[in-house]
Amino acid sequence: MAGALLTRPDQPVSQADFDALYGELRHANPWGDQDRRGALNHLTPARVLAAVQRVTAGRTVSMSATIGTHAAADDPEHAVHTMTGTGVEVFENDSQGLNFATDHIEMNVHGNANSHLDALCHVIYREQLYNGVPATAVTSTGADALDVDDDQNGIVGRGVLLDIPRLRGERWLEPGDHVYADDLIAAEREQHVTVGPGDLLFVRLGHRRRREELGPWDVAASRAGLHPSAMPLLAERQIALMGSDTNSDAAPSSTAGVDFPIHVLAINALGIQLLDYLDLDELAQACAHRDDWSFLSVIAPLRLPEATGSPVNPIAIL
Repeated sequence: MAGALLTRPDQPVSQADFDALYGELRHANPWGDQDRRGALNHLTPARVLAAVQRVTAGRTVSMSATIGTHAAADDPEHAVHTMTGTGVEVFENDSQGLNFATDHIEMNVHGNANSHLDALCHVIYREQLYNGVPATAVTSTGADALDVDDDQNGIVGRGVLLDIPRLRGERWLEPGDHVYADDLIAAEREQHVTVGPGDLLFVRLGHRRRREELGPWDVAASRAGLHPSAMPLLAERQIALMGSDTNSDAAPSSTAGVDFPIHVLAINALGIQLLDYLDLDELAQACAHRDDWSFLSVIAPLRLPEATGSPVNPIAIL
């Protein structure tokens, strides 16, 4: 696929090369013009049942970062958590009997710090959403098609974690670094695992570890991510979903004129929903300890009709 893209190009990907790759991937859709599920079509009931049978230890591991409630370099639009009912008020008002502690939370779904799911309506490219749905389907009141509520029954399947810093013998990938197809293949070989049809692929770049040790930075300007030339491999493997501890796109972008080439190729062209800004560190340790990098994965986004995404806490069950 996409012979115009070199494995490790010395120069940025040209607009012409990206357009060729985009067209090739977009027109590889085998489900027809009316499809609205995208890559989740690869996640069949039989594959879900096979994933459930992988559970042996009964251990659960969260893949979500803790929601940030204070401003940071990568989270200027941080979540706001407000208490609306407290135990202090009970004593101050000398209230007897039953009372409730209550709170309110407000957050930006698509940020650069909190873990979230991108629905298929999230990426508009050349006035279209996935599978040619017109961009006008997304209005001021929400998305009329491809919204996150299409995932209302959850996403359950075999998760596979590929740990790129472990492969390279590094603590993390530096901002601006790229992950190529041969990195993914080498990680499979090193970890004795193969990504296949219907899998939920998680790619660890070490972002959370770097953030914890060095502090937050402006990730909108500089972050590690996948290279566009890796996407044909993932299309051929027929993955159902992809997640990373960044948003999967490197910054600065490798592609002339396209700031988020992975988002465009994954969501808009291939119909692969993305999980952004996960925390994969604990899971990586657990997988390394048991020398098994596949697991049952359960993803349950909020029921948010017409929304472009959702906060999410993906769970790995080992």
